[in-house]
Amino acid sequence: MRVPARNRRLPRHLSWPLTSTDICSVLDETRSQALHLSFFDRRWTDGAILKADWVPPIGSNYGAGLPPEWWSSVWITVGPVPSGERAAARRILREQALPELRSWVEKARNGSEAWALSRHSIAWQYANQSLRISHDGQLYQPVELP
Repeated sequence: MRVPARNRRLPRHLSWPLTSTDICSVLDETRSQALHLSFFDRRWTDGAILKADWVPPIGSNYGAGLPPEWWSSVWITVGPVPSGERAAARRILREQALPELRSWVEKARNGSEAWALSRHSIAWQYANQSLRISHDGQLYQPVELP
């Protein structure tokens, strides 16, 4: 999905490095109750440009304001980058982050019950034409290539 400039909600100096089509094609699915995609309209304070969260199927989520239809779902959010860095960020995210995101989503949906019953997150930062990754809110580490 391309977002027209008049609907983009971003200042002219920022661009999203990925589209919903990029993400859905890698995950081989479309948006649904189990997959939520959003595009953040400003830079995150931690510098992340791609984040995913797993909402576990546990009753205590309801007390936290999360309705049951959100349980067992993946929430993916794309943050903006400076427009001049969009092409480089897009390339590295497609090469390195999206395959890892696909594995992470598969683990969330098909992994052990113990893993699935806890909240989990994964996030990527982009700086100096390289990626750093964070699992479950830990410090960002350089992405290790296979």
